[in-house]
Amino acid sequence: MDNVSKVVIIGSGPAGYTAGVYCARAGLEPVLYMGTKYGGQLMLTSDVENYPGFKDAIQGPDLMEQMRAQAERVGTTLIQDDVTEVDLRTYPFVIKTPSEERRALSVIVASGANPRRLGLPSEMRLMGRGVSNCAVCDGFFFRGKKLAVVGGGDTAMEEATYLSKLASSVTVIHRRDALRASNILQKEAFADPKIRFLFDSAVTEVLGEKKVEGVRITNVKTGDPTDIQLDGLFVAIGYDPNTEIFRGQLDLDKNGYIIVKNETETNIPGVFAAGDVRDFRYRQAVTAAADGCKAALDADRFLKEPHQLNLLQA
Repeated sequence: MDNVSKVVIIGSGPAGYTAGVYCARAGLEPVLYMGTKYGGQLMLTSDVENYPGFKDAIQGPDLMEQMRAQAERVGTTLIQDDVTEVDLRTYPFVIKTPSEERRALSVIVASGANPRRLGLPSEMRLMGRGVSNCAVCDGFFFRGKKLAVVGGGDTAMEEATYLSKLASSVTVIHRRDALRASNILQKEAFADPKIRFLFDSAVTEVLGEKKVEGVRITNVKTGDPTDIQLDGLFVAIGYDPNTEIFRGQLDLDKNGYIIVKNETETNIPGVFAAGDVRDFRYRQAVTAAADGCKAALDADRFLKEPHQLNLLQA
């Protein structure tokens, strides 16, 4: 059969590139679809200080370039194209892009998740310059600073309580009059003397030219605007996993994340998931890379077990 690969990897973040490295070193000749927007969330990150192996901080795009170059050097075929359709009901699996159709004996889904944005031009202009989507990733840079967290769910409360250990103050900005977070997280946040709350409020502008200097908030009931001085803004209004093309084939949870067992195995034998596309808890570059390693080892093991292929071909 023409154009059949042993392993196809979908996604070019830390999970995808690490899977490529491990698959290539195992002699699986992996093909990795990078997507047209490649590199994952680290492409919008400035200093990265929590990825092992770098004595000094490394810029997010530079880290992803090193991962890409390593994957390519060891033998991963990189294709800068978006996967637009998959058929995981037939075997070999069918992977389609705007320019080609390829079949695969195994698939590693590492398509990641996108943080939800406020939709403000100033938010994106100052992304990595005081605007962040990850307290664990960037909180270290804001020791003793005045911060705000946008959101009212579990993620926002977790971010706020984490940042309060580092910042001088944390303001939680929520557009409703009550939080949606679980009771235990609410109690922890309300009991923290460093955290204050602004309800019925929406961020309508991030202030500052070269870095965040404050935000303009608007009361959603009165329409009154207020400017507050800040050193950093953490947007914690949720994530959207990139799983739409797998819907109806792979088992997804209520939020769209791929459901796995034994770390990376999906409901379809031979299809594995790695990184933020299935991990809604940790969402770190290092945990995504670890997932990529696991998925590659699982794919290699799968391809060495003919009885599993017989089941798929039945």
